[in-house]
Amino acid sequence: MNNKWRLIPYQPHAPAWNMALDEAILTAISENQAPPTLRFYGWNPATLSIGYFQRSEKEVNLERLKELGWGFVRRMTGGRAVLHDSELTYSIIAPETHPSVRGSVSESYCYLSQGLLRGYQNLGIEAELAPPIKASKELHSAACFDAPSDYELVIHGRKAAGSAQVRQKGVVLQHGSILLDLDIDQLFEVLTFSTEEIRNARKQDLEQKAVSIHQCSSKQFDIQEVEHAFTQGFIEGLELDTEVGTLSSYEEEMAHQLVQDKYANDDWNYKR
Repeated sequence: MNNKWRLIPYQPHAPAWNMALDEAILTAISENQAPPTLRFYGWNPATLSIGYFQRSEKEVNLERLKELGWGFVRRMTGGRAVLHDSELTYSIIAPETHPSVRGSVSESYCYLSQGLLRGYQNLGIEAELAPPIKASKELHSAACFDAPSDYELVIHGRKAAGSAQVRQKGVVLQHGSILLDLDIDQLFEVLTFSTEEIRNARKQDLEQKAVSIHQCSSKQFDIQEVEHAFTQGFIEGLELDTEVGTLSSYEEEMAHQLVQDKYANDDWNYKR
């Protein structure tokens, strides 16, 4: 097993390319063509991503999305809608047998969250892990940040980072959003609800349940400072031995094909 982690530093990309890269890296790792990988990235343009199981036409105002000039993509992971704008996104991808991701989904969430926890601490922000929660019938909105999952990061009880995980081909992929800022008004412009009363109630609920870095720090951080804090957070929290690397030509070719066949394709993005 290759214990040296490849670190791919922050770069903003188009939504389809971001999701294609994550999947291409997963496939390359499954074929022993790439080492375990920690990648940081951003989104250009601002993008709404939805979870694999969401119904785009039912939950998203696609017309308003286009008017705003935002990107749109369906993730290969589950979860709810996320507006990717003022944030640092991470993905961590490794074989299921790797110590950093071994065990159940909940166990690996708990372990990987140690990297996120250390990242917030590096910014001077005291976050903590949400305890495991029992399944609830409580209704949530289509938005991701309205409820923490097991072992996700919370600050004073409010969700700070949203993550999702998928396991395919003997590989674990977890990616997630670390919010610098949160514009709830913008997010709710592109989500659909049966009535305005429900929209307002869900919006008010989210305002009480989600928090960004700049809402809980008196300092304004730029993306490079946040990237450095969380790079060190993962290295320290997970005891990773990292080396800065790049994508292989094999991964890039596969990602280009995945963009064409899947992530930039309406059959994938609007299939439900």
